[in-house]
Amino acid sequence: MKRIHYSWFILAITFFSIITAGIVMSSSGVFINPFENEFGWDRSVIALAFAVSMFLYGISGPFMAALLNVMGLKKMMIISMATLLTGMILTFIMNQSWQLIIIWGIIIGLGSSLFLTVISPYVANHWFEKKRGLAVGILTASTATGQLILLPVLATIIENYSWRPAIGLIMVLIFIMLIIILLFMKNTPKEVGILPYGLEQEKRESNERQKENPIVIAFNGLFEAAKVKEFWLLAGSFFICGLSTNGLIGTHFVSYCISFGVPLVTAASFLSFMGIFNLLGTTLSGWLSDRFDNRWLLFWYYGLRGASLVMLPYALNNGSMTMLIIFTVFYGLDWISTVPPTISISRQIFGTNKSGIVYGWIYASHQAGAAVAAYGGGLTYKLFNTYTWAFFLAGVFCLLASLFVITIKKQHSSLLTKEGIMNI
Repeated sequence: MKRIHYSWFILAITFFSIITAGIVMSSSGVFINPFENEFGWDRSVIALAFAVSMFLYGISGPFMAALLNVMGLKKMMIISMATLLTGMILTFIMNQSWQLIIIWGIIIGLGSSLFLTVISPYVANHWFEKKRGLAVGILTASTATGQLILLPVLATIIENYSWRPAIGLIMVLIFIMLIIILLFMKNTPKEVGILPYGLEQEKRESNERQKENPIVIAFNGLFEAAKVKEFWLLAGSFFICGLSTNGLIGTHFVSYCISFGVPLVTAASFLSFMGIFNLLGTTLSGWLSDRFDNRWLLFWYYGLRGASLVMLPYALNNGSMTMLIIFTVFYGLDWISTVPPTISISRQIFGTNKSGIVYGWIYASHQAGAAVAAYGGGLTYKLFNTYTWAFFLAGVFCLLASLFVITIKKQHSSLLTKEGIMNI
């Protein structure tokens, strides 16, 4: 029997690590109401804590990419997972809203950054020569798979007991993944005496940058990329991507459903089903990104997402469970299908050796959009006592993003010729 290449074991460990970090971030939606009820905190303040978390883990992405080059994959994964565990433990003792902002906004934001930003392209580029698009698709899909498995369970625990046992369950999962990373994770294929999957002859790699300051590396990458128009088009479209996904749907969808009389567990289950279809859609998107024009893939992804978001308020206003189910399936397939084509375009334009830092900055824009929607959604609810305008405007912005990506010129080689962005 043919031996399984160790790259697939690394992919599996990374997959479940991302799932665990994704569980932490996606669980914010089911904690809004319990925190509001127990502590009496204003919903916009709770939303602000989650917004800070989304923005911080996004803006940290380029620096995480640089630190990966300096510290290595395994050590960075251990530090990040331990930071998440610390944040969960501190949640048990918080009793002031400013503590929520520090714990969920800063500690958990930093802890989740590595897993939810640059680790997918890093693992794909270092452990895979062939099937990189598929690897990125699988790892990207894992960010929503946590919802598939756990959100209804967390909602049930909260409804029958309280939010504390739900936090305890997340802590157990984080601890298990920390042990697995300690025992089985490796930095590079060379550590286990193999080549990346699909590579038949070893490539010569430069290690010149490993001793440089990661902050300098990250900002050099930004300064170079900022000179290229396509960077701004990708960053602008990804800002809208974050605004219309984890910023709005991930944070406020459950509360939006509850405001129309949908039970907590039912609302969380709808979000969970989005995770099922996202797993399929994003994996398929990775496969498609190896075969078709990524600009057109993104054009259709954003356009169809915008149409579904405009439809959601209509479905809830009319109390149509059928339309809500259709939205769940349709939106789920599209949730983060945008990531594999965006990574692929970044690689085509900026080159394999330089795309990691550049994508880190593009993803920072994604999380800036998510933060705007997370806080803006809570503020909209406070002002109008409904989320309808927030969801409608997000749909309109998605249509704008589809225009951004279709104006990107197709590239077959790097536009950047200067040295200065690390290989990730």
